[in-house]
Amino acid sequence: MIGFSSWFGMMLQMATKRGACAVSAVCLSIVIGAGQAKAADAYAGKTLALQWCSSCHLVAEDQPTAKSASLPSFYDMAQDPDWSQKKLATFLANPHPVMPNMTLGNTEIANLSAYISSLNP
Repeated sequence: MIGFSSWFGMMLQMATKRGACAVSAVCLSIVIGAGQAKAADAYAGKTLALQWCSSCHLVAEDQPTAKSASLPSFYDMAQDPDWSQKKLATFLANPHPVMPNMTLGNTEIANLSAYISSLNP
């Protein structure tokens, strides 16, 4: 991986050799790509919820059963104004000790919290 100063130097060389249009195109593609990489995927979150969470929580209408009726369903969480997508993501980064030891990355956390938030009608 190259440092910013090396990258910037390469961009300046590119601008000199190929024109400013090339640099603009590269920078625009980086900005667009970064924006797309950060978008949460609720469908991927549902898949993850069915894999990790459905043994205890009701997470989807097409889920056959949930282990405990005393735990909040994902629909309940989605409708509770205290559970914003940001708060869900924060909670999932450091879950309650009773939850299984699941190590979720930032993308998985974003996808799962986006799925739960999508259940709010």
